[in-house]
Amino acid sequence: MAIDWQFRLGCAVWSYPGWVGSVYPPGTSGQKALRCYGERFWAVEGNTTFYGVPTAATVQRWGSLVPDGFRFCLKLPRDVTHLGPLLDRGPAALAFAERAAALGDRCGPLFAQLPPSYGPSQSADLRQFLSRWRQSTDVPLALEVRHRDWFLPHWRDRLNGWLRELGIGRVVLDTRPIYRGLDLARDDPQRQSQRRKPDLPLQACVTAEFAIIRFISHPEAWRNEAYLLEWRDRVLRWLERGVQLYFFVHCPIEEHSPHTARQFQALLEAATVPAVAAIAPLPWNQLSITEDAAAMAMDRTGGDRLGSQNDSQNDSQNDQLSLF
Repeated sequence: MAIDWQFRLGCAVWSYPGWVGSVYPPGTSGQKALRCYGERFWAVEGNTTFYGVPTAATVQRWGSLVPDGFRFCLKLPRDVTHLGPLLDRGPAALAFAERAAALGDRCGPLFAQLPPSYGPSQSADLRQFLSRWRQSTDVPLALEVRHRDWFLPHWRDRLNGWLRELGIGRVVLDTRPIYRGLDLARDDPQRQSQRRKPDLPLQACVTAEFAIIRFISHPEAWRNEAYLLEWRDRVLRWLERGVQLYFFVHCPIEEHSPHTARQFQALLEAATVPAVAAIAPLPWNQLSITEDAAAMAMDRTGGDRLGSQNDSQNDSQNDQLSLF
């Protein structure tokens, strides 16, 4: 029977070298990383698809490696969102939606991240693209904008109105932990990042039956605490309204993301309100010491060898790209 919680928590990727030996058993790599991830979280962004469209076989294999109730929220390829007018890329966008649909019930909302160069001057193109998406596919879509003018009151309200009219979700990006209250000349958590997250105003709004939250955390846990408490209260209010939520934790130093996500889960579960019942329990918290030991033994003996070596290597390489 399908599992359908209102709240799912996860990270941007499922494969990261710094997680091996702490989040994952020693020796975890390739497809074993996705299986281990699915034993710890209920959703993933899967940003690897921004850099290339996976084969149908790869998508089906991803779905086979995670449990019932898991959701992939895949990002539209940059060839769709970053190469000019969206309407010109409509066929490619719909082809990607069809490819993602091969995940079956493990396919969550997809999301389109627009570049900082795509502003309100292209609003007609954006609205036509979103309208065509809604007319052509049942795959849900969320939108992330990065041009600063979209955050001005006039364009903010117009954009949110269009999204509500079409049932398109809003990606809520929160980068405050890596910008607010910091002397960036001395303490810049993105110093090693190849692509910096934008410093944009937080617009916490819901425009559809679901929303995607991307929380960009600071590597120092204490700097996230006030923001996580604020998000706990907001998430619980949205759950009371019946909104389906996907909350993804990022960090410029990605080793910290799973632990920050786990911290947020604990804050939510500690709340004494009915909405807590809508939150998917974190599988990571239910892993026993025996299960962890068995997973480590499997790695030592080379077990769980699924698929080809080339596919495993490609998955791992793509996930490293998706961190930026």
